[in-house]
Formats: sequence, structure tokens, C-alpha cells
Amino acid sequence: MRMKLITDSTLSKFLNTEVISAYYELTKPGITLTVLASMIIGFVLGSGSEINYILMLHAALGTWLIASGTAAHNQFMEWRYDGQMKRTQSRPVPASKISPKQSVIFSMTLIATGLIYLISVVNIVAGAVSLLTTLIYLGVYTPMKRVSVVNVFIGAVPGALPPVGGWAAATGHLGSTAMWILFAIVFLWQVPHVMAIAWVCKDDYSGAGFKMLPKNDPKGYKASALILPCLIVLLPVCYGLYHVDMNSWLYLAGSLICSLFFLYYGVIFTIKRDKPSAKKLMFASFGYLPLIWVFVILDLLLL
Repeated sequence: MRMKLITDSTLSKFLNTEVISAYYELTKPGITLTVLASMIIGFVLGSGSEINYILMLHAALGTWLIASGTAAHNQFMEWRYDGQMKRTQSRPVPASKISPKQSVIFSMTLIATGLIYLISVVNIVAGAVSLLTTLIYLGVYTPMKRVSVVNVFIGAVPGALPPVGGWAAATGHLGSTAMWILFAIVFLWQVPHVMAIAWVCKDDYSGAGFKMLPKNDPKGYKASALILPCLIVLLPVCYGLYHVDMNSWLYLAGSLICSLFFLYYGVIFTIKRDKPSAKKLMFASFGYLPLIWVFVILDLLLL
């Protein structure tokens, strides 16, 4: 009888909606959705005219599991620091909604399950790309955030690998110029995206010991020197998909307009170098990548 009561209590706690919500929050659903969208773009473009939708669903499930587990493990690794920042102190672990032990068990289970699923159901190349993404994100980027602003560029690598993983899932190989153009688009987008967030939240980051901005750069000259080149280079890189005949004029027009607007806000930040201009750049970055992917899909559907 006592064993049954314990079991019922444990099950009841697990099924508690607040606990479920906390575990879901641990997966950083917004970031995970961005990862999935980028993976699907890579899969669709890699598939050409013949899209295997069942395989795409398998790739999406495996990617979601690994991305969710990676996000959860990142929160486990940083939960003490998250508790020191206003923007993150309400996350599940620092807010004591989930214990550190529970979070690490949850995260490692998701990562292992996703990796096994991708390798066994999709292909080993897609699994290898996802594993590399997780290893760089957790093993290099996460600890580097407390050492040097170089972490922004290191973190942009795993952030840009989802479309590569999608391409690998569709084709089983990594030998395509278009695939690496997709990688470059996401990589170049991430640097101003992360730097803008870091500028808006610089007091929070600094108080927790994160090195998200250049050292000795109170006026933002170094930050501008990192942001502006990425925004400028995005223009020819976006053109690249059109150049290799992966997309047509609809994508080209849309992507160049989006890139020019993104660049505009980068120039405003470079001139003003203050929190309001950084916030505008941050919001521009939020909209940029989804719009690029929308133009990619519209181009494929309409032309």
C-alpha cells in the first residue's frame, strides 16, 4: 500500500501541469523552433523537386529532440549564473521549479534519444552534424562565454549548422555550395543578433561574468566593427542562392530588401551606439531570418 502511495504521488507530481510547463520551458522552445525552421529549409532545398515528407518528419523529430536537450543542458550548465540575471532568473532551474539533477537527466536523455533516432531512422551524416552542433555549443561556446567575446563567433557555428543538418538528412552528404551558403546566411545573421542582445542586456551579462561584448569598449566602437561587416557581407551571400540557381528573383528581391533594412539598423547602431539603437537592431534581427526563410519557401511554391 505504501509503495502504491509513493508511486501515485510521484506520478501525480510528474503529471502536474506546472512541472510539465517547466520542462517545456527548459527546452527553450523559441530557439528550438528557429533551429527546426532552419533545418527544414536545408532539407527542402537539398531535396530538390522530390521532397520525402516522411523522412523530413523523422529529421524534424530527431533534430527537435537533440536541440531541446542541448538547450536544456545549457541551462543546467549555467543555472547559477542565470540566477544572477534579471532576464534569466525565472528559468526553471534557478527558480527551483526543476532541480539541477532532474534537468541534467532530462537533457541527456533527449540528446541521446535524438542522436540514436537520427542515425537509425534518417542517416549517419545527419546524426553526425547534430552531434557536432551539440558538442561545439556545450563543450566550447558555453564555457567560452565567460572567457572572451570570441564566443559570439564560436556560438555562431553550431547556430548555423541546422540547415546543414537538414541538407544532410535529405541527401546523405555535405558536398554542396548552396548548403554552405545557407550556413553562411545564418552565421552572419547571428553575430549582429547576439551582439545587439548583449548590448541591450550588457549590465545583466556583466554582473553574471559573461564576456558577450568586446573588452574596454564603453562607446561601442569595437562592437560596431564586429556587427557592420557581417551585415554588409550578408548582401552578396544572400545573392549566392540566386547565383547558384537554387532560388529565383522573388527570393532575391525579398532577401536583399530584408538585408538592406537589417544593414540600415546596423548603421544606426554604429552611429549612435546606445541602448535604444541596439534594441532596434535586436528587433530587426528577430524578424530577419524568419523573413528570409519565408521568401525561400514562397519562391519555391510560387515560381
